[in-house]
Amino acid sequence: MQIVLSDHARLLALVGLCGLLWLLETIIPLYRYQHSRVRHAIPNVALAVMLVLTNLALSFASAYLAGFTIHNGVGLFTLLALPPWSRALLGIVGLDLFAYFAHVMLHKSWLGWQFHRVHHSESAVDVTTTFRQHPGETLWRILWQLAAILVFGIPLWVVIVYLILSSLNAQMEHANINMNRSLDRLLRLLIVTPHMHKVHHSQDQRETDSNYSNIFSFWDRGFRTYLGELDFRKLRYGLDGFDVKERQTLRGLLKMPFTNYTQS
Repeated sequence: MQIVLSDHARLLALVGLCGLLWLLETIIPLYRYQHSRVRHAIPNVALAVMLVLTNLALSFASAYLAGFTIHNGVGLFTLLALPPWSRALLGIVGLDLFAYFAHVMLHKSWLGWQFHRVHHSESAVDVTTTFRQHPGETLWRILWQLAAILVFGIPLWVVIVYLILSSLNAQMEHANINMNRSLDRLLRLLIVTPHMHKVHHSQDQRETDSNYSNIFSFWDRGFRTYLGELDFRKLRYGLDGFDVKERQTLRGLLKMPFTNYTQS
């Protein structure tokens, strides 16, 4: 029951925030794209359905492993006998650290990049880009999530809270909104902001290989992968050679990890 309720809550939160950000993208866009927003969003929405279904299908694994660690005293937090409030806070931080590692390895490993380039082949980043994720990448991220649960001994309810926060912030950081620069600089001292993450979607590989953090921005600062705000008048999204029409369809995106495209 707890898993079902949490999935419903996450889905409602995702849909609600997505609708709000879609509206804000209309009112205060960072870029005004020369295409139909609805037509552009269709493949991303289809991938979103696959993303939700994959997470639902594998949610039992997180529930089982979280229960196993608690009942058997497995995990760093269990060994340290931490009180519930600190265990919750550190659990969220621990899950986010492993999400950072998962993201870095998607870029640094050949197999990871084959799947992750589906996300980076987006030439018009907006809130729907959040869900532009191949099912293979979803599986990879879930495996790292399970590893964090096992290493730290994180209760299921903390995992649920983290996933909700992660989903909401992911939509914010991809949204095509012209955020106040001063507010963005203040917030990015702690969390990943829209302007901070936009750098990561640059066509320039030096910029793409930066700003990997998921929720907390201090991972990039600590591991020296942080890159500050760029001139958005010069920033271009996507991957060279991947913007042809047939590669941007749902079928093309699903085939992309198994096709040896080369960037021009």
